[in-house]
Amino acid sequence: MRLQHATWQEVETYLQRETGIIVPIGSTEQHGPNGLVGTDAICPETIAWEIGERHGVLVAPTQNLGVAQHHLAFPGTISLRPSTLIAVLRDTVTSLSRHGFTHVLFLNGHGGNIATLSAAFAEIYAERSMRAGSQPAGELHLTTSNWFAGPRVRELAESLYGDAEGTHATASEVALSWFARPEAIKQVSMSPRIAPRGSAQCDADEFRRRFPDGRMGSDPSLASVEHGERFLEASVADVWETYRAFIQPG
Repeated sequence: MRLQHATWQEVETYLQRETGIIVPIGSTEQHGPNGLVGTDAICPETIAWEIGERHGVLVAPTQNLGVAQHHLAFPGTISLRPSTLIAVLRDTVTSLSRHGFTHVLFLNGHGGNIATLSAAFAEIYAERSMRAGSQPAGELHLTTSNWFAGPRVRELAESLYGDAEGTHATASEVALSWFARPEAIKQVSMSPRIAPRGSAQCDADEFRRRFPDGRMGSDPSLASVEHGERFLEASVADVWETYRAFIQPG
């Protein structure tokens, strides 16, 4: 069930039986020679939509922009400052909480968002704890699930790609984005086959010097639509397991 495709009455009815929601969050940034700029948003969105269809969970609109400053030397990248993303996340959660949502799971597709998500949660909880007056703020639980870090996804990536999976413009995320958007598949030769490895803790110009074609330790030419379908199944199982434990701990 997608929030954008529901009426307010349908959302109200949903809240009578369940108060959890999944918010896909990603980034708009380069993904090497054959990866789509929208990869980090397409992947969690596709997984969340599938979970919504299979299990009746409400899925919020995707937050397509994230913290991606280190990719700004590559055309097409759009980055938010961490403070901007924190403000967006605070307003998103506040809006959902007002309606009665008590459990908000952010399904993340971009490693660069992880620290900012944690900071946003700290800000939200602090704001609720430090408000004036003694009236309880009400139940609210926040968590992040990084689809690419799930055990089934990691095991599949290791079996298919080994060390060629890499850490950015990975074969697994390219494969999943191709499965979701087969009309946008790009066939490009990689040189070198496996990209240089290293840290992304730098500014945009230094990142492009370190990683000239945008890849980090990966060979995404190994990706395929068939692999993408397998990653979808693995990630849906991982995330659904996480969501159920989040909604009903213990």
